[in-house]
Amino acid sequence: MTDAIIVEGVRKRYGEKRALDGLDLVAAAGTVHAVLGPNGAGKTTAVRIMATLLRADEGRVEIAGCDARRQAGEVRRRIGLLGQHAAVDEELSGRQNLEMFGRLHHLGARRAGTRADELLTRFGLADTGRKAVKQYSGGMRRRLDLAASLITEPRVLFLDEPTTGLDPRGRAEVWESVRSLVGGGTTVLLTTQYLEEADQLADRVSLVDRGRVIAEGTTDDLKARLGGDRIDVVVRDGAQLVRAGRLLPGAGGTADEVTVDADRRLASAPVADRMEALTRVVRALQEEGIEAEDIAVRRPTLDEVFLRLTGRTEDDRDRVKEGV
Repeated sequence: MTDAIIVEGVRKRYGEKRALDGLDLVAAAGTVHAVLGPNGAGKTTAVRIMATLLRADEGRVEIAGCDARRQAGEVRRRIGLLGQHAAVDEELSGRQNLEMFGRLHHLGARRAGTRADELLTRFGLADTGRKAVKQYSGGMRRRLDLAASLITEPRVLFLDEPTTGLDPRGRAEVWESVRSLVGGGTTVLLTTQYLEEADQLADRVSLVDRGRVIAEGTTDDLKARLGGDRIDVVVRDGAQLVRAGRLLPGAGGTADEVTVDADRRLASAPVADRMEALTRVVRALQEEGIEAEDIAVRRPTLDEVFLRLTGRTEDDRDRVKEGV
């Protein structure tokens, strides 16, 4: 498998601020590579450099076999870019928008119209293609944006936080479209603040903080860094939460590894053996007279990986999850 994106030692400063501080990233062709991190981590700056909209102060960037500094024009012919904000005209219909983008890319009137129809069908918008975009739902507008970025059939597509502000249905619609693109051979680099989005879509994830990659791998690789499975216990009576938490270290972890969330009445700890831990904890809760509302054994989440590797606070985590 060849590499469609190669980023080596990229640095970018804005005055005294280091937006990127030695960023390294490689994305294989025909995959989704997610760049995950909070606001200010350098995600958008990295995309703008890869898309030749900015120049790096230092480092090397190669996109689809072309050097982004020396062959910027060739890179632009091989990529598509979907930014954080809608690029379509709400007064025009979906088809008119796509035709306009086609003409801007010098496709010619006939080819632009044909390509517009192809993309409307591909993204499930054929029935609404002649309606004004202002009548579209958020998810439909974002799918039209995505279609517009594919007018020239790019080999590499950059999606910069493509689902920010969408409701769950709209996000699911965009996710399905992205999966379809990769199935057709397109390489997608996805920046996101949504941990779930990376978990759903990415073949590999680069976790970025303060302008550099601090961890990289598959989502399972990153989760495995936290030591395997965890057991969660939600107690019915919050007054019993601390007592429940004291019972969990015997399931395979240590007392220092037990976490307690009073708002959710949740105690959580790592476990060595899923079934043995579940049996042990259920028995211990019964013996102590602690009533559990829910007990589950699960894999660690990317949320927990983020907290562990970045050292961020709970408030920082919530801002990342909510896209603030």
